[in-house]
Amino acid sequence: MGSSAVAAAAAAAPSVLSSLHRLSSSLHSFRLRSLSRVSCSLSSRSSSSSSSSSLQFNISFAPPNPKPKPKPTESDPPISLADLSGPNGQLFIPWIVRGDDGNLKLQMHPPAPLLHAMAHAETKNNKKKTKKKKESVEKREPKFSKASRRFYNENFRDSEQRLSKVLAASGVASRRSSEELIFEGRVTVNGSVCNIPQTRVDPLRDIIYVNGNRLPKKLPPKVYLALNKPKGYICSSGEKKSVMCLVDDYLRSWDKRYPGQPKPRLFTVGRLDVATTGLIIVTNDGDFAQKLSHPSSNLSKEYIATVKGVVNKKHLIAISEGTVIEGVHCVPDSVELLPPQPDMSRPRLRIVVHEGRNHEVRELVKNAGLEIHSLKRVRIGGFRLPTDLGLGKHISLKQGDLSALGWKS
Repeated sequence: MGSSAVAAAAAAAPSVLSSLHRLSSSLHSFRLRSLSRVSCSLSSRSSSSSSSSSLQFNISFAPPNPKPKPKPTESDPPISLADLSGPNGQLFIPWIVRGDDGNLKLQMHPPAPLLHAMAHAETKNNKKKTKKKKESVEKREPKFSKASRRFYNENFRDSEQRLSKVLAASGVASRRSSEELIFEGRVTVNGSVCNIPQTRVDPLRDIIYVNGNRLPKKLPPKVYLALNKPKGYICSSGEKKSVMCLVDDYLRSWDKRYPGQPKPRLFTVGRLDVATTGLIIVTNDGDFAQKLSHPSSNLSKEYIATVKGVVNKKHLIAISEGTVIEGVHCVPDSVELLPPQPDMSRPRLRIVVHEGRNHEVRELVKNAGLEIHSLKRVRIGGFRLPTDLGLGKHISLKQGDLSALGWKS
């Protein structure tokens, strides 16, 4: 009896195991977490005997690990393929973002942190650009050095100039006198007589003769002098008592200053009458002289007028109202009565003008009913005559002095 029961149980074991496997799979698929233990019993009955025997199996199942479920939010609804397609069936690529729960999700708009970061980055870049622009405006440095600019001007820049200008710059004569020499046929260029002052020439390449003398290839360097003109000298060259006689010592030492360079032809920028003293500019740069003397420069000129008699308020009003000179009503920029000095018994007036008409200051004072005893020019533009510069003496102007005169070389 015992042996037959065991044999029957052994024969039924495969079917029992398969049923258990199906039961396990079904339990796993339905996630029966409450089921932790399953009991099964097998019985075998014999036809020849009324007694029965049974086998019991106890099977335990571990509960599955719980998986966190993402909480749906109202701002990020689930996206389907229908939402990703446009009106023409075009598929739009959504944003793949990792949410707060650590899972990846799809959304149609960029994430808020990215938008904030982009806006912050644009603001920073704009601030940096504005700062850089301001710095570039404030600290504007020359693109090339002086040596490189000089090398370019000497070797590559077009150095052709008008023939009359080249003759004047070489010290042959003034520009007007040079034009007369050209018209008279006394100037040759490359072996041919030239009668046109506007002919473009290059002293380095062209062979130029004036009255049988060859013009030097190199032009003399630019000269800028400030002269304290004394009374009795005229501002024209070639005269016996010309202000050019006061710079002869400068020309005599020219070879020591600039060895191998031709001597320049110097002339005054503007004029002062014979009786007027003070500041006058001497140079060989025609463009510089034209710039300073042209009315468009609007350079103010300051004069100290020592007058005879007594100056009252009516005189100052009359001078400030101006007068007509050469058909033009001229008005001074300012008129001021200076305080008396112990060594000066006559009253002094400070008069500032900018037009520079002939005898303008003298006419203004004369129209007010006063008589000038002495007149001195002390300033042109931003450059003032040095107080320690004696009569008949001169100094070389530096770059800062030229800038004060409104000239950029």
